[in-house]
Formats: sequence, structure tokens, C-alpha cells
Amino acid sequence: MKFTQYFLYTRNRADRAAIKIEWIENVVTCPIKTKRQADGRFKKWGFIQEERKYLRVILLEDEETVHNAFFDRGFKEVDNEN
Repeated sequence: MKFTQYFLYTRNRADRAAIKIEWIENVVTCPIKTKRQADGRFKKWGFIQEERKYLRVILLEDEETVHNAFFDRGFKEVDNEN
């Protein structure tokens, strides 16, 4: 798994440090939803049972490089616009 410098930098934030790499890998390989952004990047979501929260992972255009990962408080599985 590849990471941008931005991801490595923001990973040090208190609200991001608890996000496990295995959770990110799981969302990337088995997302419950995927959406391509206007800039070509991809958003993928997955539910993290241990945290009872949805994790959003932002990938670069190659769909391999993680640019960002955070718990998405506003995501709802039935929301097709998110």
C-alpha cells in the first residue's frame, strides 16, 4: 500500500492516529461504496465494527495510493449523494 506525504503528515493528528492500516486496507479492497471525485480521485467507505463508525478513504487516481483516511460522521449507506 502506498501513501502520499499528506497522509503520512495528517496521520499524526490525534483524531487520525487511532485509524489502523488494516482498516484502510479493508475499505480499499472491500468498500461498501465507491465514488469518483471530479478531480479523478476516489472516495471509498467502509464500516469499522470496532469503532462503530464509517471510515472514508481517499485514493489518488491510481486507486492504490492513500491520500486521506478519516471517520465520516455524515455518511449514511442509503445516501446516494454522499
